[in-house]
Formats: sequence, C-alpha cells, structure tokens
Amino acid sequence: MTDEFASSYRKIIEGIGDDPDREGLLKTPERAARAMAFLTRGYHQSLDEVINGAVFPSDNDQMVIVRNIELYSLCEHHLLPFIGKAHVAYLPQGKVIGLSKIARIVDMYARRLQIQEQLTTQIASAIQEATGAAGVGVVIEAAHLCMMMRGVEKQHSETVTSMMTGTFRDNYRTRTEFLKLIGK
Repeated sequence: MTDEFASSYRKIIEGIGDDPDREGLLKTPERAARAMAFLTRGYHQSLDEVINGAVFPSDNDQMVIVRNIELYSLCEHHLLPFIGKAHVAYLPQGKVIGLSKIARIVDMYARRLQIQEQLTTQIASAIQEATGAAGVGVVIEAAHLCMMMRGVEKQHSETVTSMMTGTFRDNYRTRTEFLKLIGK
C-alpha cells in the first residue's frame, strides 16, 4: 500500500507544479505515504483489539473521567488536520475499563478520515459498548486547520462537540457534574 501511496504523492507534487526529483523532494513521496499510513492507522484497529481484555468487574458506580486526551485527526472534507482534546466520562455499572484504553479508543477513531461530530459519537458508543455503563459523556474541543489555513482563516476558532448517553443525557445533575469537572 505504501508504494501506491508514494506514487500518488509523486503525482500530487507534480500536479502542484514542483519537481519530485529535486533534491529536497526526492524522498518526500515515501515519507508522505508512511505518514498517511500512520495518521490513518485507526482503520486497521478494532475495539476488541484496542481494549485487549482490559474490562474488569467493579463495585464502583461513581463517575470516572479521563480528561484532556490529546487527539489528532484528519478532516474528511479537506484532508487537513484537526487537533484538540477529548474529555470522556462514564458511570460504571458493574464493570470498569482500563484508563489507558479510553485514550486508545479516542486515538483509534481519531486516526481515520473524520468529522469531529462523528468522532464524538463514535467514542461515546465504544465506551458504552465496552462497559455497559449507566451513561457516557464525551466532549471534544478542537481547532481545524481547514478553517485556519484556508477558507475563512480564523486562527482562534475552536469547535466543541458533545455526546451524552444514558444518565448523562437524562439527569441534569450528572451532566452538570461532568461539565464542571472538565472545566466547562
């Protein structure tokens, strides 16, 4: 796959009017191909592989939050990066998930061509599926280079999306506690 990607990047370089055989660009098609494969590696991961059995029985029924999880994704409309952080919470109901697995779930879905709205929903659904939680809350804050480098060129804009399920959606106090604990 990397050779095919490299050939495509070579054509892109030619298409923009540069010479892929000049010294500074000689290895660029191969480097870009490897970079794109890395940036989209989420297509080759599954929820079961990412969790790797790290769901454990627990009597805890209090909110679990992992906040400020860095995320890097590519906008499916322009193939430009969006960069931000995710805050993920759930209310356990007999099971907890390894904390690092929450960050890995964020990465798995972020490392696909994506829109932020869908990414938020995918993360919440995966946490719900893995844990059977009484509710899940996900908030993502991100800056989109498609808005910063082109188009409206707004350097300080930030997009915030949220997805609340179960108790986070139905119970105002639970939602408020979550938002307060993540500083919103």
